[in-house]
Order: sequence, then C-alpha cells, then structure tokens
Amino acid sequence: MKYIIIVIDGMADYRISKLGRKTPLQFAKTPTLDSIARDSEMGTARTVPEGMAPGSDVANLSVLGYDPQKYHTGRAPLEAASMGINLLEKDVAFRCNLVTLSEEDNYIDRTMIDYSAGEIPTDKSRILIRDVKNKLQTKDIRFYPGVSYRHIIVWSGGSDRNILTPPHDITGKKIAEFLPKGPGENVLLGMMIKSSSMLEGHIINKKREKEGARPANSIWIWGEGKRPDLDSFYGKYRLRGSIISAVDLIKGIGVLAGLEPVTVEGATGTIDTNFSGKADTAVNQLIAGKDFVFIHLEAADECSHQGDVENKVKAIEIIDREVIKAIKKDMEKEELDYKMMILPDHYTPIRKKTHSSEPVPFLIYDSTRLVNGKNKKFDEFRAMKTGLHFEKGYRLIDYFFGKEV
Repeated sequence: MKYIIIVIDGMADYRISKLGRKTPLQFAKTPTLDSIARDSEMGTARTVPEGMAPGSDVANLSVLGYDPQKYHTGRAPLEAASMGINLLEKDVAFRCNLVTLSEEDNYIDRTMIDYSAGEIPTDKSRILIRDVKNKLQTKDIRFYPGVSYRHIIVWSGGSDRNILTPPHDITGKKIAEFLPKGPGENVLLGMMIKSSSMLEGHIINKKREKEGARPANSIWIWGEGKRPDLDSFYGKYRLRGSIISAVDLIKGIGVLAGLEPVTVEGATGTIDTNFSGKADTAVNQLIAGKDFVFIHLEAADECSHQGDVENKVKAIEIIDREVIKAIKKDMEKEELDYKMMILPDHYTPIRKKTHSSEPVPFLIYDSTRLVNGKNKKFDEFRAMKTGLHFEKGYRLIDYFFGKEV
C-alpha cells in the first residue's frame, strides 16, 4: 500500500456572498474531487489546538502526526532546517519578510500594505537581503537569504520570549501596536527601522516602482523559535517518505522528521507554481520505492491573504485537474494500491485575509476499499455532517495509516 497526503494550504473558508453564499471549495468546479468523494470517508480534524496560533507551522505538524503542544517551538527554526542552517542550543531563529509599508516619515505611523512586497522575485530579494546583511549583520546576528520575500535571521544568545506578529495577519492595519515587544524589542525594531532607511532608495525598489510593482521597503521580523526535536517519522510509522513543497517551512518539518525533501523545478508556492510537476514527482517517488509522499500546495492560502477570491477558486480547480486527477490516473496506470488523504492545514478565510483555527475538513480515499457512500462533493459542511471528528488532529494520520486511534 502506498500513502499520499495532499495539503491544500488555507483552502477551507467561509461562505462568500460573491459566490452565491458558497465557500470557494463549494463553488469551484472539482470533478475529480467530486468523483472521489463518493467513494471516500470524510470528516473533520482540529489541527490547531485550542490556545495556539493558527499558523501553517502548527497545523502541518499536526497533519504529519506531531502534537504541536509538545513539539512546536516556533516557525523560523523549521524554515532554517530546510535551508540547511544548523541551529545551536543558544541560537534563536526569526523569519524575516521583505514587506511593503506605507511611506509616512515616522516608521511607527506606517501601515502594512503587503506582507510579500508583491511576491518579489527571488533574484531581486536576494540582492536586497544581501545589502541589508552587509549593513546590519553582527557577530551574533546573521542573515540568511531564502525564497521570494521569505528570509531568516539567527540571533546567537537572543531571547525567544518576544511578542512578534506575522505580517500577513495585519494587512491594511497600522503597524504601531504590532511592533516587537519583549526582551529583544529594541534590537529587533532597530533593525526594522534601519532596513527601511536603506531599502527605500534602493535601485531595485526604484525600478519596481517605475514598473508598477510594490517596493520591498522594510524587513519585518517574526516567527521566533529554537530548534525543535522531532521524533523520526520512520521510527513512528515504519514508512519511508518524501515531502514536496515550495515552502521552506514545510520542507523544514520534513527534514527534522527524517522525510526526504524533493525539489520540483518551477515550484513557487503561488498560483503560477508547477502543479503538474509536483504530481509527477509524487508518483515517481512512490514508483521508486517510497511508501509515503506529502504534497503541500500553497496557492489557495496566498490568494486568501491577498483577498483574491477569483484566484482562490481558480487555484482549487487547477489542483483538482493537474494534481489530484493526474495522481489518480497515474497510480491506476501503474496498478499501485494506495490511500490518499486530501485536506487543508487550516482555514484562511477571504474575509479575514489570515488564518483561523476551526477544525478542517478531510477526505480519505482508499483504492482497495471504495465506500460507495452518498457524498456528492467534498466541502467544509458535508465533512462536518459525517460526525467523524478528531479533536486531537495529530491522531488523524494514525487513522489514515490504519493504526489504532
């Protein structure tokens, strides 16, 4: 038996008037998901424990079977692991976004315009982070370039007891009440302010503005944490697996769990990603001998953060066509028995433009045991009505693998 988990990040949503009071998942044309739903189990799982922030770090730890209340230390150390950054015991990692702020003279009077600086391309962002690094890096504070707007800072001997806010939570809001607070606030805010004075006149940003693109005119520091210690995935489940994602956070969880991160050319984490390449890679990993693949698709979440309902629907439809349909077709062609679970990691409602922590819907399809149920479609409300629910979301994967729950 082969096992496939497809996480459609942030897919779950609320009813939207513009969509005739349907959610994007209900509204989207998903013939493959509809056909699978008829032969699948559906239910819900609480991937974000009560009292924890509904981030992809917390939720994806749950989906992979790790209790976030035990294993979660922060987002940045997971991304650092993906980037090959070896964190020592005294190191604290921070996420460092390139963002677009409004242009008031006083930094604290500004507004968060765009947490991704217009999804700035990696070749441009790396030049900007390099120049920030040359000015701000010290013996104890080091900068590491990542992909697009996502980068890492490591502070040796820094505190992990600060209160820091994800920039995607405050789009359109004044930043004053969300600036760093805690033992490291002066250092962290100082770097943010200094970065802004450097970046505002940078030649790359001047060119972006001329082209009508958003400038990356500040860094934003958040997601602090120390290196977590995850149990081996193979040790827990005796399955050898791969993880396929464009997002360092997800790959980092895989690295720390002992799953093999697999790079797909053209994978971007946006709606322009190489969807079909991810599907092909997943099947090829299983054919080559892996027992399990975890496929993470970021596009729907990015659209939600931007408040882009049309592209969120489009992303779900593309995933149905180019990922789910392709995998089902290829697994049948190869005559491989398989179980496939499809779910979002968390809700990302369009109206909020950020994550929320309701239990998420899931679907489990077993090619060897068709349910032949009455489900005509996979969506948030049908999944709720089944009554199958995992309050401890990290136990869902045990159920999926056929272990005793």
